[in-house]
Amino acid sequence: MERDDRPNAADDETRDETLDRERVTTRADELTTEEERAGSDDPQAQAAQILEESNEREEQRPSPGSQPVEHRRSEDTVDHT
Repeated sequence: MERDDRPNAADDETRDETLDRERVTTRADELTTEEERAGSDDPQAQAAQILEESNEREEQRPSPGSQPVEHRRSEDTVDHT
């Protein structure tokens, strides 16, 4: 019998969960100075919440096609007077 090496939905979900855990761990290890100063009883939970809110903002932002893209050169941003 041949083995089916194609990824399936369960494999994708497991991979996504692993990446999410790694992302939360990395974010928890890299709290900003302000976040560290404020303190946290659970940096992992804090990081998970921060990333969840970030994901929501990313999903809700307008698509690039719905707003004009501004193209400027560095010399366009400096006042040469």
